[in-house]
Amino acid sequence: MTHAPAGDRIRMITQDPDLGILAARLLFSLQREVFARLAERGHGEVSPRHGAILAYLDAGGVRATELARLSGRHKQIVGRLVDELEALGYVERRPDPADRRAKLVVPTERGLDQQRHADEIIADIERRHAGTIGEPAYAQLRRALMAITGEPAAGQDESGPAPG
Repeated sequence: MTHAPAGDRIRMITQDPDLGILAARLLFSLQREVFARLAERGHGEVSPRHGAILAYLDAGGVRATELARLSGRHKQIVGRLVDELEALGYVERRPDPADRRAKLVVPTERGLDQQRHADEIIADIERRHAGTIGEPAYAQLRRALMAITGEPAAGQDESGPAPG
């Protein structure tokens, strides 16, 4: 078995990184900035792992099973994260009016405040990135990422573009 000479792989991934490296750099950069700025606004106890839940919360509440589906996390991990966020005062569990056996995870006022700040911070970061590469290029980048990740673009459903 032959191996690439020492340093070749590092040169390759720094000079021509693959999609995985680029996606990781983007995610980690975004997380570092978002959570540092949230800490400055009084939300220092939440961390990137909590983002998997906080990003998908709705003021009306969401079932833990739906949070697991949306975030791509196992139900057990979601349960643990919800427990942590509940202890921190960001969410509470309430009975689901549609099914009293089920519980909804509902953001508290503190959770809603965190969401507002996170939305502002992310919008600011997106404006900065759009300013760096230009609005049309940034809009195209978002559409391309949505196509690659399988998420429907605004105005589309799973079957394709909206009629126009």
